[in-house]
Amino acid sequence: MTPAGLRDGITVAGHRDRCAISGIGATGFSSNSGRSTLSLAVEASLAAVADAGLRPSDVDGVVRCDMDAVAHNDLAEALGLPDVTYWGSSGPGGAAPGGMIGQAVGAVLSGQATTVLAFRSLNGRSGARFGRSGAVGSGGGGGAGWRPRAGGRGTYDEFFFPYGLVAPGQLFSLLARRHMIEFGTTGEQLGHIALACRARANANPAAQMADRPLTMEDYLSARMISSPLRLFDYCLETDGACAVVVTSAARAADGPQPPALIRAVAQSAGPEPQLGFLFPTLLRDSLTTQTSKSVADVLYRRAGLGPGDVDVAQFYDCFTITVLLQLEDYGFCAKGEGGPFAASGAIDKGGSLPINTSGGHLSEGYIHGLNHIVEGVRQIRGTSTSQVPGAEVCLVTSGLPVTSSALVLRRAS
Repeated sequence: MTPAGLRDGITVAGHRDRCAISGIGATGFSSNSGRSTLSLAVEASLAAVADAGLRPSDVDGVVRCDMDAVAHNDLAEALGLPDVTYWGSSGPGGAAPGGMIGQAVGAVLSGQATTVLAFRSLNGRSGARFGRSGAVGSGGGGGAGWRPRAGGRGTYDEFFFPYGLVAPGQLFSLLARRHMIEFGTTGEQLGHIALACRARANANPAAQMADRPLTMEDYLSARMISSPLRLFDYCLETDGACAVVVTSAARAADGPQPPALIRAVAQSAGPEPQLGFLFPTLLRDSLTTQTSKSVADVLYRRAGLGPGDVDVAQFYDCFTITVLLQLEDYGFCAKGEGGPFAASGAIDKGGSLPINTSGGHLSEGYIHGLNHIVEGVRQIRGTSTSQVPGAEVCLVTSGLPVTSSALVLRRAS
């Protein structure tokens, strides 16, 4: 059988609805936690385990983000886990969460673990600030806390650093400008994304921006950071942690909370994989189609669903332009129509595709996509502070320009 046949015949639907997220946990989100990342990870993890109706001793798998300062064995020791039979690490920063859930699903279905804890913990404001440039002279750059890897990021430094391209916001501003040039997208259309997220945060007491409303006038008059991106086009910097418990659907059904079935997961580095994970995307022929397009194609095929089946979405939103590109790549509107789609009200709570219902990274907190998964589970349970009535299918994305992942959560029938 050909590889394509294998994909279509076996792995496409092989994990569909067979696992579920049974527990979720989060710390408070702040700009100065005053605590270690291990302490934050422990708090979120204990909350997730308790939410699932389990004890720490029930956990036998741990999955983390590549960039997390807390290693799997650190967390296992702090939680007193008796025997970790599976541990894994998935992807850089915002690209990791969907892949982390994919690893957890794989571990459970292969029998390597029964109960997997996936977590992300960071002091993203008081500690390493990911939006800042690194030490260019040492081969760094691209964000504080990011380090070059042999044969990986840093290979194309000579094309970027001498011209001042050293921080993530500068890259995404170039993507936004390209979209504006090609399709006539406007700053005000990006503003509708920022306002939609802020409105959801205003309804969420746990959000960093819970008590700070935002108007279009506020958005348009805010200072320009990296043209055409303004202050409110940027995500927050956050100290905090989130965690989820993944187990079999059968076991989750016996828990105290309604299970959020994992309908499908997917990862992709695109049809033309590149070195690194950020700046090399500028060497592609098209800047307005990201690896999220490849992820979407695989995810929908595995889920047996399409854009029309999605009731609510939690889009990775390190910048407003990231959301706009994903609206197109995931098929909710045609290429070039992301701006008008966002401005139409479709992404608001009463629209056809409510997004980032806890406030997202733009207004709730930036936990590198794990808080999006937590909010996705809340939507499936019906407990969100901006609950979408009758929501049964939730899309959750995790993505950087050169590598992405995503999952579809579904309410059990």
